[in-house]
Amino acid sequence: MSAARNQKVAKIHSDYSQAKQDQHIKQQKKRRGLYRRLSLFFLVAVIFGILMGKTLLEQRAILQEKQDRKEVVEQELVQLERKQLRLEEEIVKLNDDEYIAKIARRDYFMSEDGEIIFNIPDDSSSN
Repeated sequence: MSAARNQKVAKIHSDYSQAKQDQHIKQQKKRRGLYRRLSLFFLVAVIFGILMGKTLLEQRAILQEKQDRKEVVEQELVQLERKQLRLEEEIVKLNDDEYIAKIARRDYFMSEDGEIIFNIPDDSSSN
């Protein structure tokens, strides 16, 4: 019944009604353009947010790797400092002639005139 009714109603073709229709169409186009701009803006914002999050996670992973490496290097540094102290003590000892003679007797079986060296193995090294 409403379809038949719509056909019977004549449309008014006046400048006012045409202006209203044009205004309505213009508003719809503006609204569509606004939705498109807002959609594009939010899409760009989401992409930017994803890239920022990805960068943040990558930087956090790199920082963690560097902190782990720092701990390893610090441990190596402590070991090298201990080794350096031992070597410095060894240098001081090597400046002493008696210490050098003791090492020569022990390691190279060198003896003084009339001296006999007996090499007795340690019990702990034989096991």
